[in-house]
Amino acid sequence: MTDQTEAEPIPADIRQMSFEQALEELEQIVRRLEAGQGSLDDAIGAYERGAQLKRHCETKLQEARARVDKISFAADGSATATPAGID
Repeated sequence: MTDQTEAEPIPADIRQMSFEQALEELEQIVRRLEAGQGSLDDAIGAYERGAQLKRHCETKLQEARARVDKISFAADGSATATPAGID
């Protein structure tokens, strides 16, 4: 069985979420799955949505990392900012 959720586009409602909103929904899904609530079909749907939320959160984190600057101080005390290059 292949994991097709990686190839599927992230739905518009998820793309519009902030990192915090997506993470909160993902946490709710995990709690429901851990509690064994709902039918198998519900669990599969929740898992697929959770995978999409996870990908969205990862994208948001990558975007944040790209914007982070590394601050360096020269011997004279002056500060410069360069891209952090976090991967």
